[in-house]
Amino acid sequence: MNHWVIEFQKKLDGIYDSREAKNIAHWALQHVCDCTTTDILLGRCDHLNEEQIREIENILERLCQGEPIQHIFGEGEFHGYSFKVNGDVLIPRPETAELVDLIADDYQGKEASFLDIGTGSGCIAITLKRTIERLTAHAMDISPKALNVAKENAERLNAEVNFILDDILHPETSLKELDFIVSNPPYITEEEKAEMSANVLNHEPHLALFVNHENPLLFYEAIADFSLNRLKEEGALYFEINEHFGKETSEMLSRKGFDEIIIRKDLQGKERMIRCKKRRKR
Repeated sequence: MNHWVIEFQKKLDGIYDSREAKNIAHWALQHVCDCTTTDILLGRCDHLNEEQIREIENILERLCQGEPIQHIFGEGEFHGYSFKVNGDVLIPRPETAELVDLIADDYQGKEASFLDIGTGSGCIAITLKRTIERLTAHAMDISPKALNVAKENAERLNAEVNFILDDILHPETSLKELDFIVSNPPYITEEEKAEMSANVLNHEPHLALFVNHENPLLFYEAIADFSLNRLKEEGALYFEINEHFGKETSEMLSRKGFDEIIIRKDLQGKERMIRCKKRRKR
């Protein structure tokens, strides 16, 4: 095994598990040496020059201080695309890519309009637009800084998305007649903070992460109410959810006026996604 991979695993023990530390080491070597994973496995990156060694050591030092690798490089991978990320937006995560896959399966080849609420880096809206060209994409966020990042990502990835500065708790947008709405809203309760790693707590925006434990469904309820007035009849609503509140979220959606409610598990076996439809008027 490459010397630097072993060094990363040793120094990052307690911050990342061994497998993740290995992946981070590969990413760092690829970035510094302009090589591939195959090159690393074949030993082509075993001997670095002095400048490369200094750069790798600097990356490792920053990682040891809890800085995410995505912030060090200023980008994160999502669904095969490279998105700009910084402290103003959440780092795109694999479970969110599974939500995108669920929607893409439902709308592949169709013409539809949608809104992504709490877009952050824009990863959901931009990826859906790139995946299904006939979609009309809108994306909303309360943070002007987050929207600036999302707009830059849309430009970099050549995706046409209409970005909206708005607060879903007090929405002013005039959008209506949408085919579907998707959101990965804040869903981590304050009580769950203790279970989270320092590299997330210290480097990612709390505005996009946390919700008061006394009202954990605050944003889900607001988005459900908003969706009832903005979706077409039988329009769909997609959520990424807190794995501990799947039943409560499902029951709330049913009370609000949604049916065909399906909870989906992610690849880790956690209840992480909900799909439902606006109930047809009788």
